[in-house]
Amino acid sequence: MFKIGDIVARRSYNQDLFLKILDIKKIGGKNVAILGGLNYRLYADAYFEDLVLKTEKEVVHYQLADSQEVYKKFRKVVFDRKFKVEEEYFEIPGRILHLDGDKDYLEQCLRTYKQLGLQAKGICKSEVEQPKVIGKILKENPAEILVLTGHDALLKGKKDLKSLDSYRSSGYFVQSVLEARKIQPNKDSLVIFAGGCQSNFEKIIEAGANFASSPKRMLIHALDPVFIVESIAYTPIDRTVSLKDIIKHTVTGTDGVGGIETRGQLRRGYPRVDYC
Repeated sequence: MFKIGDIVARRSYNQDLFLKILDIKKIGGKNVAILGGLNYRLYADAYFEDLVLKTEKEVVHYQLADSQEVYKKFRKVVFDRKFKVEEEYFEIPGRILHLDGDKDYLEQCLRTYKQLGLQAKGICKSEVEQPKVIGKILKENPAEILVLTGHDALLKGKKDLKSLDSYRSSGYFVQSVLEARKIQPNKDSLVIFAGGCQSNFEKIIEAGANFASSPKRMLIHALDPVFIVESIAYTPIDRTVSLKDIIKHTVTGTDGVGGIETRGQLRRGYPRVDYC
């Protein structure tokens, strides 16, 4: 009835999110679909009987509604930049290194970085791999801003929200942040965003991240890290980013992401040179 690549929704969640079938497994003699969110960093599984196949028309309408919401945020971060550079100056935003466990999400983020005029290097590495390779990758790809994202979730039946054992990938994000801080411990020389849906926000921040998900253990949008990074990259280094403003620019807000006081990563240069 279902196949890999189908777009579906779950009856048990009132069909709130559209998801793609990434894999199909047999568990207890029943077909189980492994699911990934189209726009939210959700990774889940569901029995076939809980799934509803979505038509192409329904998917187009769903994506259009999401695109309209993203566009509102995109427009806000572009046109509401508080620190305008005078015409005689040029500007160099902070460089971004982004590791993501999901190739599709990473491509979405890289496209948006480019639209925002940001220099970003993207590398697809699973959440499990990230702690093992981040040190080497960071040395080979110097950056002022590091983003560590992918899939995460509260595990079924787990109720201790403080324990890393209750999460699918939060422990990997914590270890990745710790490894990155061995390379650069200064939180203003290397700004780190880490986490995915429902991640253990407190533990990731304690490990040394500047920003993380998810204070209320909510799903986060695939582009939430990008909007956080945009504000950091375009805030001058002699100023700290406004925490309330930077989080207001995201899709999911304070339920989804949070952080600590952090200096911007924009450097101004003089004089500006223009050639015809």
